[in-house]
Amino acid sequence: MTRQLTYLAYGSNLHPLRLLKRVPSATLLGVVNLGGQQVVFHKVSPDGSSKCDLVDAGGRALAFGALYRINSSDLPALDAVEGMGSGYDRVHLPLQFRGQNLRPFTYRAAATHIVPGLAPFSWYRDLVMEGALYLGLPDFYRRVLAAVTAKHDPDPIRHDEHAALVRRIRRFGRSAQRGLVS
Repeated sequence: MTRQLTYLAYGSNLHPLRLLKRVPSATLLGVVNLGGQQVVFHKVSPDGSSKCDLVDAGGRALAFGALYRINSSDLPALDAVEGMGSGYDRVHLPLQFRGQNLRPFTYRAAATHIVPGLAPFSWYRDLVMEGALYLGLPDFYRRVLAAVTAKHDPDPIRHDEHAALVRRIRRFGRSAQRGLVS
């Protein structure tokens, strides 16, 4: 019997269409407020751009994430696409969701892969923004994501592949899921 795991997405995996492409068993549980955390684009990727990281920021910092249930048999595939062990570390983050204490796993950048000031590719930032829009995250949070400076991906094949994914996600529907924010 396959065990079920709870995964916290906060970057390009926010949108279920993106995550389902990587993890076929993913089921969206809802959105969670991650008070004291901040999403920053400072994790260096092998492609030379930056990717998201979730950092403890304390005080008034605020981030949001999406909780998904996945089959444990899909964990190796997710670890591989996330670069677990070669840029990201898998960690458990205690949080409250709908009155329950949970410890979902997520990925955080390894200290060796943090490069402040590095920009994401525009398609990557757009994937994060589309996930935030689909999930109905607050306007102020979407504005913060939209303000992240992005750069053009110089690899035309990778750019076109991901730009097509962004277009599919936009066609998937812009109607925000109601009742998801915890």
